[in-house]
Amino acid sequence: MTTTRWAPGHRIIRRAPERHHELGNHAAWYVVAGVAATGLQAVLFLVLQPVLGPQPANLVALAVTTAGNTEFHRRVTFATRKSQAGKRHFQDVVTFAFYAVYGSIVLASLDAVITEPTALEQTGALLAASVVGGIARFAVLRWWVFPRQKA
Repeated sequence: MTTTRWAPGHRIIRRAPERHHELGNHAAWYVVAGVAATGLQAVLFLVLQPVLGPQPANLVALAVTTAGNTEFHRRVTFATRKSQAGKRHFQDVVTFAFYAVYGSIVLASLDAVITEPTALEQTGALLAASVVGGIARFAVLRWWVFPRQKA
């Protein structure tokens, strides 16, 4: 019976360290862009909420930030990967629709739990929801919109 010998530096399963490095870079830039876009969205929501009300303010803030955020990801986060324009635009529309419905549900749920929530409470709920949705969006961007090109 033959056994596999182990020696320092020897790997039984070969891994591609560049893939882990790429994932780290993608995740880091995604977080930077996410914090900036979510911050801008929160500021826009807080400014617009007294004038438009919570639901319309959320939709306007989303509309302003979604396309810019995806364009940042195309030019910076996933700059080393190619993508189809149609796929990116479709992703913009799906992202906007997802966050519009998701945000509306979050705001309605908050209204059901708290009688007359403040703008800060609404913003906090939307920010928390954005973090959860952002994790799913990262996976969609990395593996579908900007997939790894086969060598």
